[in-house]
Amino acid sequence: MAKTNWNVDQAHSEVGFSVKHMMISKAKGTFDQFEATIEADVEDLTDAKIEFVIDTTSINTRNKDRDDHLRSADFFDAENYPKITFIATDIKKTADSNYDVTGNLTLKGTTKPVTLDVSFEGQSKDPMSGSMVAGFSGSTKINRKEFGLTWNAAVETGGVLVGEDVNINFELELHKAE
Repeated sequence: MAKTNWNVDQAHSEVGFSVKHMMISKAKGTFDQFEATIEADVEDLTDAKIEFVIDTTSINTRNKDRDDHLRSADFFDAENYPKITFIATDIKKTADSNYDVTGNLTLKGTTKPVTLDVSFEGQSKDPMSGSMVAGFSGSTKINRKEFGLTWNAAVETGGVLVGEDVNINFELELHKAE
């Protein structure tokens, strides 16, 4: 199958994260605004072109004070670094529907290679629009300190308020561009 352009359906997609909170639980959130440039044969991503952009101001943890703190210079510094980007540089098929998608993640002015574990969930024809739709899910883990997100606070019982490892996960519904 030939490579095709695909558009992200934000209403049916999500980019989320979780990080250890107070050493005992996890704080979770999403980014409500993101876009992607995807040119691919969805059944064989090995030569796909994938670029992803996340708006840091769209962070949503369902807690306004925490969201404002995460937008501040202590974390994302959204005023100076309004975007997180990922540009794929290498894609390897690891199983029938699974891929290691390696690329450059740029967060708060720091770019580092990251590998995403991506699963092709299948494709179907949208009964409303008649267009082809494809689904993908994936995840990775990063150390936030490697990207300059170093703020923390000690907790009285020992340890710190925010863990270093951040789990990133996504569910994407893509619509074939006309």
